[in-house]
Amino acid sequence: MTLQQLRYIIIVAEKGSINEAAKYLYVSQPSLSNSIKELEEELGFPIFIRTNRGVTLSHKGMEFLGYARQVITQADLLEEKYIKKTKQIKSFCASSQHYPFVSHAFVELVKEYEEDDYNFTLSETTTYEVIENVKTLYSEIGILYLSKYNEAVIRKILSENNLIFEELVRAKPHVFLYKEHPLAKEELIDLEDLREYPKISFNQGMYNAFYYSEEVFSNLPVERSINVSDRAAVVNFMMGLNAYTFSSGIFPEYLHDKDIISIPVSADEEIIIGTIVHEDVTLSSIGEKFYEILKEYAKRHNESIKK
Repeated sequence: MTLQQLRYIIIVAEKGSINEAAKYLYVSQPSLSNSIKELEEELGFPIFIRTNRGVTLSHKGMEFLGYARQVITQADLLEEKYIKKTKQIKSFCASSQHYPFVSHAFVELVKEYEEDDYNFTLSETTTYEVIENVKTLYSEIGILYLSKYNEAVIRKILSENNLIFEELVRAKPHVFLYKEHPLAKEELIDLEDLREYPKISFNQGMYNAFYYSEEVFSNLPVERSINVSDRAAVVNFMMGLNAYTFSSGIFPEYLHDKDIISIPVSADEEIIIGTIVHEDVTLSSIGEKFYEILKEYAKRHNESIKK
């Protein structure tokens, strides 16, 4: 196994075609194919599944790609620092379900490094992708939630993928509403009160099982539902359609200049929001910093509850 072979794997995965990757790398297609086949024979499993339309990663290949990216990133950093002696660019990636407090924590993280060159990524995505991104080492940290409805299944999935869940905060379910919503002045909302209003959920794509849902009570039937993939769209629909969504209620004041309010739900349920990391990976200094910022947000939330 060589660094060159790892670089080849990364480019082929990005291009989805050995022919296109060969053009990009300025190598012959047969040479690139042979290099990949040699690596696959050494590993004992196919990295790619060949089709008439190109190539796609196999299940093991997807996991291997994550490790390959990590190795190449570290190799590039070593080369830049000790051979090219160029200024090091700090890199970091996290994946999360759609939580306002996470994006604000990410802003605080970036501010810590505003004097440096950096390439930071926050991927707000589906529950499946959060898990997959950490599993394949695309992201150092993932943020998602557990509840009594999904905990058993999600913990099993995490365990099978060598991922560790670390609790950040426990919260009671809340409803996010537009401040002019008919229920906006209620101090406590019953689930039955919401029946006539549209419920907004984040689209989980092809992995749209109840245990992958980002919202509690996903197993309860509703008469009107809207699926979105953009957090900004949630705000627009709440303001324009008297729609609602379930959430943890953590720091709702960050949403659209206080136009969106948070009201507790009358239900015996608890949301556990936490981080996931790969058990074989030690967090970078940037990852540790982000984790500390997240814990500070959780601490502030817990203190606000006690008040």
